[in-house]
Amino acid sequence: MTLRHLEIFSAVCAQESFTRAAEKLNMSQPPLSNQMRALEEELGVKLFRRGKYHVALTDDGMLLRRRAQEIVELAEKTEQEFQRKEGELAGDISIGT
Repeated sequence: MTLRHLEIFSAVCAQESFTRAAEKLNMSQPPLSNQMRALEEELGVKLFRRGKYHVALTDDGMLLRRRAQEIVELAEKTEQEFQRKEGELAGDISIGT
C-alpha cells in the first residue's frame, strides 16, 4: 500500500464514483479501478460495494477511509514542515577573537 493508493482511495470515497475520481485526479478510469482492485487484494478485504453508477464503502472501507485521511494529512503536514525548514537558516556560529 502506497501513499498514492491512499490518495486515490480517498478521491473515490469523496466522489463516490471511479469515473469522477479519475477525472479529478487527471487519470483514466481503468488504471484507477485496477489500483483499487489491487489494494483490495493486498488487504484481503472488499472496500467498495460497486453499483452501476456509484460506489459505497463497506465497513472495512470506512475504517480505511479514516486511516487514509489521517495518513495523507500527516504526509502533507510533514512535507510542509520540511518546505518551511528549507527557508530558515539554522546551525551553530562560533566567533573567536
